[in-house]
Amino acid sequence: MKAIRDVMTTDVSVCTSNDTLYEAAVKMKEKNVGAIPVCDDDQNLLGMVTDRDLVIRGYAEKHSGSTKIQQAMSDHLTSASPDTSIQEASKLMAEKQIRRLPIVENGKLVGIVSLGDLSVEQQSNEAAGHALEEISERPEVH
Repeated sequence: MKAIRDVMTTDVSVCTSNDTLYEAAVKMKEKNVGAIPVCDDDQNLLGMVTDRDLVIRGYAEKHSGSTKIQQAMSDHLTSASPDTSIQEASKLMAEKQIRRLPIVENGKLVGIVSLGDLSVEQQSNEAAGHALEEISERPEVH
């Protein structure tokens, strides 16, 4: 059974907690990504900021582009280790309703896995499809 280390992206752009909303947005544009991990100088994972976070917790709250990323980032994270199986990661992503999973070893960010990374693997295609279905499912409104 393949582990996350076999499919994770290891060349991950990061922000520091001192970066601004504007700097995070520029990195997302340059790298064509929708989420960037926030780390300290030693690569310890502190949080994650998404394009949605920038809009909802940043600009829609009338924060300027010079506001520190800490104001918009999520700091209650779900992560996995490089040895986590692809199926376990898919299940975790579905349960937690997340599309990107930071991969951490000894507290340090070593990679990231997206649903796209999982779907490339033929054996995990079904698991990724299930995770996407769970993440995309909208709760019923009563």
